[in-house]
Amino acid sequence: MTPTDQRHLHYQGYRATPPLWRDGVLTEHRQIDLPSGPDKLLPTEKDLPRRLGKRTEAFVFHQLRNTPGIEWIADGLQIQENRRTVGELDALYYDQGTPVHLEVAYKFYLYDTLCEAADPLARWIGPNRKDNLSLKLRKLRERQFPLLHHSASQPYLTAYGLAADQCAQRVCCKGQLYLPYDDREVGIGPLNRACVAGFHLPFRELERLAGFRFYVPRKLDWLIVPHDGVRWLDHADAKLRINDDIREGRSPLVWWRSGEESVGRCFLTAW
Repeated sequence: MTPTDQRHLHYQGYRATPPLWRDGVLTEHRQIDLPSGPDKLLPTEKDLPRRLGKRTEAFVFHQLRNTPGIEWIADGLQIQENRRTVGELDALYYDQGTPVHLEVAYKFYLYDTLCEAADPLARWIGPNRKDNLSLKLRKLRERQFPLLHHSASQPYLTAYGLAADQCAQRVCCKGQLYLPYDDREVGIGPLNRACVAGFHLPFRELERLAGFRFYVPRKLDWLIVPHDGVRWLDHADAKLRINDDIREGRSPLVWWRSGEESVGRCFLTAW
């Protein structure tokens, strides 16, 4: 598969991913509405970031730039004070003449089966247990959105003819949710059930998927909706291939195939 093919599959997978929550549910800042119609030509592969999170940002910006009424100002604006980076404003643009500060995220969260949490949102954890949704929301609330009003940001805004108190603040947070293999009906409110993309299973229990075949995409390809045009591994070969990730404490996303018709994705966890 050529890089051009991969680029389009990444973009299609990104576009197929819904927002993690409905507007007004988890934050005071509104989720933006992205256009649903056809797009202009995508950036070339060499112009797209190699990191998954930055690539999804680029896709959001691409859609917005090609939306009528949007006038782009800046993105990836590094705010510095006394030669120290204070933070970054993901994007600034005009929407129908109103200046907007946008923060963007694309996340993969697994429902935690090992720990109870006082905050239900803290049960949605990253595949390697290094972050959770509750922490992400706190970072948005306490660091990312307040950065617009930080004194160090004012010279940057002034250079663009902006004032912090005139800017609307918006969020674009898409994501994939993965439920426990044995409890795929677990309640996920207040999150968007349309974000449920598959299940997760401890690698040590891989024998429960005996007879399945597998494909292990690179991390950048986690965006892609599973399809049949890949070289599938049998159970034994997949176990050998995945074992290196598990030994290093990484929980990979894999595609699975059962029979001739059923194809899906899951995380095989190191925990």
